[in-house]
Amino acid sequence: MDAQKAVCKKYKADFLAANHDLKLGIALNVKEGIVPIHGLRINPEGDTTGWYIWAGEEFSEDPDFFVPLHVEHIDEWNPEIKRYLGLAPGWRFLIANNYEDVWFDPKLLESRGEAND
Repeated sequence: MDAQKAVCKKYKADFLAANHDLKLGIALNVKEGIVPIHGLRINPEGDTTGWYIWAGEEFSEDPDFFVPLHVEHIDEWNPEIKRYLGLAPGWRFLIANNYEDVWFDPKLLESRGEAND
């Protein structure tokens, strides 16, 4: 959690914990080691964190593109992702090798249909 809070402090972002027992949506291609890795967080609902994470250049509208994954298993997919999961809804990240970009996107708080713009 300290690494998550450090990322939030670095980018002046609010911190919202992504508890280990909650789920995020993740694309299977993340497990394949494809870069870059993209993450965006909408408002959480139910037993979710609001996080959607995918790899590569293409985002898909396919309903099977994202699979649910409990936060406690994210290290098995890619351990670098965990440090960004404390960013509050409305935040995005993009990482690849030694590259990192983190920014606030207010459109993420409007509606799910526009989250990939």
